[in-house]
Amino acid sequence: MSTATAKVEIDNAFCIVTRWTFPPGTSTGWHRHEKDYVVVPTIAGVLTLLHPDGTVSLNEIREGIPYARQIGVEHDVQNRSDAVVEFLEIEIKRH
Repeated sequence: MSTATAKVEIDNAFCIVTRWTFPPGTSTGWHRHEKDYVVVPTIAGVLTLLHPDGTVSLNEIREGIPYARQIGVEHDVQNRSDAVVEFLEIEIKRH
């Protein structure tokens, strides 16, 4: 799979906001979140999540419906659908 596009929109003292755009057939690659984060979908769709234990799950995101996760999440996020999916990832910096 190709790599999804990550564009940092804000990086300041308290947060990092990254716009992730997933054309069909793209992924983030394996990563571990080093910060708590909030995701705000901007283009709805279904993303496939690969987990370290080998399980796979689907994450149907809806435009404007946010969700939050805590530090330590590990996964590869893939777009196996036929449509572009996009979200803003807001990472919270700890002081």
